[in-house]
Amino acid sequence: MLATAADDVTSFTPLDPLVYRPVIVRALEEDLGLAGDVTSAAIVPPGQRTEAHLVAREAGRIAGLAIAIDVFRHLDSELAVKIAREEGTVVDAGTTVAVVDGSTRSILTGERTALNIITRLSGIATATRAAVEVIRPHPTRVACTRKTTPGLRALEKYAVRVGGGVNHRFGLFDGVLIKDNHIVAAGGLRPAVDRARAAVGHMVKIEVEVDTLAQLGEALEAGVDAVLLDNMTPDQVREAVRLADGRVVTEASGGLRPDTIRDYAAAGVDMVSLGWLTHSVPGLDFGLDF
Repeated sequence: MLATAADDVTSFTPLDPLVYRPVIVRALEEDLGLAGDVTSAAIVPPGQRTEAHLVAREAGRIAGLAIAIDVFRHLDSELAVKIAREEGTVVDAGTTVAVVDGSTRSILTGERTALNIITRLSGIATATRAAVEVIRPHPTRVACTRKTTPGLRALEKYAVRVGGGVNHRFGLFDGVLIKDNHIVAAGGLRPAVDRARAAVGHMVKIEVEVDTLAQLGEALEAGVDAVLLDNMTPDQVREAVRLADGRVVTEASGGLRPDTIRDYAAAGVDMVSLGWLTHSVPGLDFGLDF
């Protein structure tokens, strides 16, 4: 487990290469197509070598560094890499985070794919860190959602963890979340919960999305594990937390952003979930300097 910067107590487990290497392969196939890097092949002599610095253009938290470096190593195992800053470190603009040395062609070929990955993931980690800081010292946790880039969910959820957040379910397979359309389809909240409980194993949690305090009462009577308080005001969330009285995990959701979550944390909710972290957050700019 890696510790992050000295001003942060967050810790996280590095992402296993088995998870991200298929992403690297797909990204390089997309970029290289059938002909490869025709520009570098035409301009750069085969034996030319270069030292390139991977540089943060903005201040923020590094996420995805190992993945970006693995892009270069996948293309050319003879490239030498020196890591200058650890994953999860908060860096200033202009900081060199890694140095890649070797074939100029290989470095140029991997440049954009590597930059795309570290830019995207570092943007998510930086935004998550900012959200976590907003709600200190409340015990409320910041969570992401399934509103992720298709094919990149595992990487983007990892970046949330690097930023100090926590993950909601990874997909439809690892948890029951009964939403409004499920309730309509089942003919009511209680039938939906009863059917879900009868269908899944004892290890699978059941969460229900509720829009009103009356629905919350139904969910509590049904014995669910968690409630998603959807599009409620902070005052409504405060009352919902009082009614739940610690019997279930309470989660506030619905268009939340870092500039609106402080009041929800103060209302005592266990978790605030922000789809914004993975569907709208800006990237953290990185460059590769020869």
